[in-house]
Amino acid sequence: MTHVNLGKLNPATYQSLSALDETAHAEAAAAGLDPLLIELVKIRASQINGCAFCLRMHSRDAIAHGESADRLALVAAWWESQYFTEKEKAALVLAERLTSISQDATDAHRAVDVDAVLTAPEISAISWLVIVINAWNRVAISSHYAVAP
Repeated sequence: MTHVNLGKLNPATYQSLSALDETAHAEAAAAGLDPLLIELVKIRASQINGCAFCLRMHSRDAIAHGESADRLALVAAWWESQYFTEKEKAALVLAERLTSISQDATDAHRAVDVDAVLTAPEISAISWLVIVINAWNRVAISSHYAVAP
């Protein structure tokens, strides 16, 4: 597959996605979502999608917000640890469900009742964050963004 830089070839579409990203962040803040939870959601979706560019960016953003190396190391297996709050677990389940929407990726996590933990505004805000990060993952992967040390 030929890799083209989507943002350079279609800047108006790229800017529209950027504006959607800003709106999703504003709604997440309005819903009272913690900045660390927002980054965890983006990291988990990016792990599932295999987006190295977004993983590096959002891991750095999480660290800037005070995230620990231990928690970052465990995001990929969050259900196997006691590091995450009930709200974070519910957000991660939602991120997995929406990222792997064509498959039921959360069978192992049925114990997390998203509706009992998150409010409707939180579910909506997290859903939009996941939708946007999935779009960014696809832009970065299909544009073959370089991720070098």
